Amino acid sequence: MVLAVFLGGTVWLGLSRTSGQTTVADYFTTNRRAPWAVVMASIVATETSTVTLVSLPGYAFSNDLTFLQLVFGYLVGRALVTVFLIPAYFRGRYLTAYQVLTERFGGNVGRLAATIFLGTRTLADGFRLFGTGLVLAAVILTVPGATSLATTVAPTLDSTTAILVASVVLLGTITISYTYFGGMSAVLWTDVLQLIVYVGGSLVAAILLLNLIPGGWREVVETGSAAGRFQLFDFSWDPNRSYTFWSGLIGGACLTVSTHGTDQLIVQRYLCSRSSQAASRALMWSGVVVLGQFILFLLIGVMLYVYYTGYAPNTLDMLSVGGELRTDRLFPTFIVTQLPTGFRGLMVAAIFAAGMSTLSSSLNASASSTVADFYLPATGNRRSAPHYLRVARRSTVVWGLLQIIVAVAAIRISDRIVDEVLGISSFTNGLILGLFLLGLAGYRRQRTAFVAVGTGGAVMLAVRLLTGLSWQWYVLVGTTATWTAGWLAGRHTEAPSRG
Repeated sequence: MVLAVFLGGTVWLGLSRTSGQTTVADYFTTNRRAPWAVVMASIVATETSTVTLVSLPGYAFSNDLTFLQLVFGYLVGRALVTVFLIPAYFRGRYLTAYQVLTERFGGNVGRLAATIFLGTRTLADGFRLFGTGLVLAAVILTVPGATSLATTVAPTLDSTTAILVASVVLLGTITISYTYFGGMSAVLWTDVLQLIVYVGGSLVAAILLLNLIPGGWREVVETGSAAGRFQLFDFSWDPNRSYTFWSGLIGGACLTVSTHGTDQLIVQRYLCSRSSQAASRALMWSGVVVLGQFILFLLIGVMLYVYYTGYAPNTLDMLSVGGELRTDRLFPTFIVTQLPTGFRGLMVAAIFAAGMSTLSSSLNASASSTVADFYLPATGNRRSAPHYLRVARRSTVVWGLLQIIVAVAAIRISDRIVDEVLGISSFTNGLILGLFLLGLAGYRRQRTAFVAVGTGGAVMLAVRLLTGLSWQWYVLVGTTATWTAGWLAGRHTEAPSRG
C-alpha cells in the first residue's frame, strides 16, 4: 500500500504540472522560472540513481569507504563548472548544451556531440533502470504464487528473469507516463519528492538495521574497523586501481566537469534557473548534499557487513552465484526480508524514487536534444509551437522504450552496476568536454572538431581494449586526447578567435 501510494502520488504530481505548456521552452526548461532550491534538489536526485542507492552499500560491504575520495573530486569539479561553463549557457536562450557547440563549430559538430550524448544516456540509464528493476523483482518474489505465475506467463524464461523483465517494463512505463505529460516541470518537482523519500527512507533503514545489531554502533565501529571497512584514503599511484585518492580527486573532478558542465542531463537544470548565479548556487549546494548522502549509503554498507557476517551468514550463501557474492542484491534483500511492513514499502519506494528521478531526467534531456539539436534545425523552425510540443512528447516515449530494451539486455550481462554505469559515461564524456574546451579556446572550424573527436574516440577505444586503466581516468585521458588532437589539427589551419 505504501508503495502504491508513492507511485500514484508521483504520477499525480507529474500530471499536475502539465498546465501552461505551450512551447518547447516551457516543456524543456520551464521557461527559466524554477527556484534555485528546486534545481538543486533535482541535480542531486538526478545524479543519485538506484545504482547509487543499491551499489554503494554493496561496495562498502565488500571494500571500505574509499568511494568518498571520488566525491571529493566531485566538489572540485563543481567549482570549476561554476566559474568556466555555467556563464556560457546564459549568453543565449539555449535549450541544450550542444547548441553552444553548434554556435561555435556549426550544426554538424553540435549534432555529433548530441549523438554521443544520446547513445551514452540510453546505455547508462538502461543499466540504471535494470538496477531499479532488481528491487521491484525482489519485492514481487516475496508474494505467494508470483513464481508460478511468472513461469506460466513466460515459460521460456526462468521465474526470476521473467519477474525482473516485468519489473523493468512496469517501472519504465510509469516513468514515461508522467515525463510525457508534465515535461521538465514534472521532472523537477517529482525530483524534490523523490529526494525526500529516498533520503528519508535510507535514514529509516539505517536506524532499523542498527537496531538489529546487538552491540549497536560500538559493534559496527569495532567489527568494521577490524575488517578494514572504515578505510577512507588510498594514496596508491597505481593507475589501474579504482577509488584511490588521486584517481578520485583528479578523475572525479574531470568526470564532474564533463557530466555537470557539458552533459545535457545536468545542464538542462541550469537552463531552468532564473540566472547563472542561481544555477551556480544550486550546483554548489548540491555537492554538499551529495557528500552527506553518500556517507549515509556507505555506512549502511558497513552495517550490512557487520549484520550479515555476524548474524545472518546463510543469506550470503543464498546471494552467491558460482561462489561469487552479488553485493548489489544485499541491500534490496535486507529491505524485503528484514524491514517490518510499512517501513519495507517506504524503503522500496525510496529506491524507486532514486531510480525514477534519474530516468525521468534522462528521458526529458534526450527528448530535448532530439528536438533542439536535430528536429528544429531540420525543419527550419517553421512549424507551429503545438507541433514541436507533440514531437517532444513522442521523443520522450521513443527514448523510454529504448532504455527499457537496454535494461532487459542488462539482465544477462550485468555484474556490479555502479562501475558499469560510470564506466559507460566516462568513456564518452571526455570527448565532449574536449570539444567544449576547444570552443572556449577560440577554435571554430568543423574540421578541427571532427579530427579532435575522432582521435579522442580512437584513443579511448585503445585504452579500453588494450589497458587495465581504471575508468576514473577515462575522462582525463579522453579530454586530453581530444583537445590535443584539435589543437594540432587547428594550429596550422586557423588562428583561435575570442568571444
